[in-house]
Amino acid sequence: MITSVSSSSLICDLAPDEQPREKLLARGPRTLSDAELVAILLRSGRRGVSAVDLARCLLRSADHDLHRLARMQLQDLVRTKGIGAVKGAQLLAAFELGRRRAGAMHKPRTVLDNSEACFHYLQPVLADLPHEEFHVLCLNRANQVLGAHLVSSGGTTGTVADAKKIFRTALQHGSVTSLVLAHNHPSGQAHPSSADIRLTSKLCRAAHSLDLHVLDHIIVAGHRYYSFADHQLLGGEE
Repeated sequence: MITSVSSSSLICDLAPDEQPREKLLARGPRTLSDAELVAILLRSGRRGVSAVDLARCLLRSADHDLHRLARMQLQDLVRTKGIGAVKGAQLLAAFELGRRRAGAMHKPRTVLDNSEACFHYLQPVLADLPHEEFHVLCLNRANQVLGAHLVSSGGTTGTVADAKKIFRTALQHGSVTSLVLAHNHPSGQAHPSSADIRLTSKLCRAAHSLDLHVLDHIIVAGHRYYSFADHQLLGGEE
């Protein structure tokens, strides 16, 4: 059976001052609230609830934290009454475009000479994942990125970083001189585990035997990060 959306739930049926699409066209997107921007993506609300109010409900479910909202999966979004698979897919597409735009800002020859630069390069790739991944960035003598590679992907509590695969991947780049190791913590905890520290020490020693240098190991935890280099935890220090 085909059901129609209640006329009171459509954006076009809101009072003129409440129409986010009209407001965007007249004044620009930066004048809109978070709820109004989300409402445009939703296009409609549900019976008796406007798209803007539905957007407010969704934002409340994420504690009004856009980082948390962007990390939601489809099954999280549809828990808000009025958000079905179609609306959820529209939101997921918008979040992914935002991540890709952020990632596109970093060109292949980006210079990574400090932990903050490494984090901003890695955040669009790792910040919102619901599972752990281990990546390696291969750099030349000028700390320019030659390649960024996914080494392994695991569950919510860990992944396996194979040293042979890491260095075999790195040595594919003839001018590689240094590496940045990276993995994410889906839990949001921006601190290394004892296993993370042992692995980093092991990889630093192995890199040295190949005349490579590990510049840093970055743990991405949402919009926060942990740098092994900043905390002097490279080179076997435990």
